[in-house]
Amino acid sequence: MMSEKTEYPEIDFVIPWVDGNDPKWQTEKAKYDPSAMLNSDSPVRYRDWDNLNYWFRAVEKFTPWVRKIHFITWGHIPHWLNTDHHKLNIVNHRDYIPEKYLPTFSSHTIELNMHRIKGLSEHFVYFNDDMFITRPMQPEDFFKKGLPCDCFGLNCIYFGHDSAGHFNGSNMEVINTEFKNKKAIMKRDFGKWFSPANGIRKIIKTICLLPWEWFPGFNYNHLPTSFLKNTFETVWEKYPDVLDKTCCDKFRTESNVNQWLMKYWQLCAGTYSVRSDSVGEVFHIEEKNFEELCTALSTQKYKMICINDTPRTINFEEKKKRILSIFESILPERSSYEI
Repeated sequence: MMSEKTEYPEIDFVIPWVDGNDPKWQTEKAKYDPSAMLNSDSPVRYRDWDNLNYWFRAVEKFTPWVRKIHFITWGHIPHWLNTDHHKLNIVNHRDYIPEKYLPTFSSHTIELNMHRIKGLSEHFVYFNDDMFITRPMQPEDFFKKGLPCDCFGLNCIYFGHDSAGHFNGSNMEVINTEFKNKKAIMKRDFGKWFSPANGIRKIIKTICLLPWEWFPGFNYNHLPTSFLKNTFETVWEKYPDVLDKTCCDKFRTESNVNQWLMKYWQLCAGTYSVRSDSVGEVFHIEEKNFEELCTALSTQKYKMICINDTPRTINFEEKKKRILSIFESILPERSSYEI
């Protein structure tokens, strides 16, 4: 348990949400992408797991210390959401994203401008709406001595179909331009790079990739990420043209950078504290791992879990019903964020 005398920074949570079934949103999107309406029935792209209320229940139950939740939206609001909650800040795209980038249908633009949210704490944690807290967590799980908690590991970039490889390639171009002396960085943060908390597999990968003078890539888990607002401000100050080019695209394109750049920047700058990767797990929902996911969720095996929908997720309605049933069993009490 956390001591009453423990001092920790004010920490905010940020979560974006889009109702892909909103006709007004689809119409607006179609103005810039005529094919959008033709693809509007794509099951993975628009289907809703209807579990966002459990995200709020989990936050209230497991992280009651959070200072503020910044809920980013195009304009639609869940019908059950208590918008008058004193900890909830409803953030419309136009409230923080520069007008020149609006309207946007790119998650990259939404994420890369988060530091502009009015009233955002210097220390914040970024969630996607498929990332959930499932056990009690303390501020020290996200920030230690004022630094973001993360897990380090060098990795190669995977350039596969529908992968994020292109974005990662663009991210690493910036990273290797800014951080040229990999050897010096390795020496400075040797204890972080090779901390047992990173796990033996990541350490082995890091060792194998040490001979290269540049950074080939980093391990990335699809889990909530701790950020310093200052990191975003610094990268925007040093590489405004790169970020501006990405944000000018209405939709994600292969040449874009994304918010992972900020995570990698923190790793190279050494502005992070080591955290065990066992704090959470990512499940890309497929037939072969669905039972494993259900077990992990029902037993609350991890502090954080990502339930990531994929084109390989079959029998959607059946799986959705099962997941909601488990959420209801571990988080049955309505939160004060619900009407």
